[in-house]
Amino acid sequence: MPDPTVIANTSPLLYRHQIGCLHLLHSLYRVLVVPPAVQEELEAGRRQGFDVPDVLGLGWIEVRPVASAALVPAVVDLGRGEAEVIALGMELRGSLLIVDDQLARRIADLHGLRYTGTLGVLVKGKQVGHLSSVRAMITALRGKGMWLSDSVVEDALRLSGERA
Repeated sequence: MPDPTVIANTSPLLYRHQIGCLHLLHSLYRVLVVPPAVQEELEAGRRQGFDVPDVLGLGWIEVRPVASAALVPAVVDLGRGEAEVIALGMELRGSLLIVDDQLARRIADLHGLRYTGTLGVLVKGKQVGHLSSVRAMITALRGKGMWLSDSVVEDALRLSGERA
């Protein structure tokens, strides 16, 4: 069975880049797909002076537009990046979405889409031997301003075998 297409939203790319572990996505999934809205959000951040990854400069990230605009969820509180990630997930059934936003996850659930998040990727990275410490990565993410609930952090530490 072929590996699923992995479609990433902005924040998982941004925060991993900022803590120096963007390569983990490449190590785990080989190829990543992002919709144009994610590329545009990152470019907008770059223009504002933020340290963001250059997805066009990474040969293992493919920018793929949504084929049918009708699939893009029209939810007011959902960002354009998340909406296009969900639409691509609906077009590419069996794919894996990497999204952190709770509303995006609820919509993905409604459509029967599989997803993980920033911490889920870290746990997988530790489980397959690409990371030595999920706790250190969580500390770095929080240091860069990523909000993570204590319960989600505890779950990630438990799953990675690092629970205190």
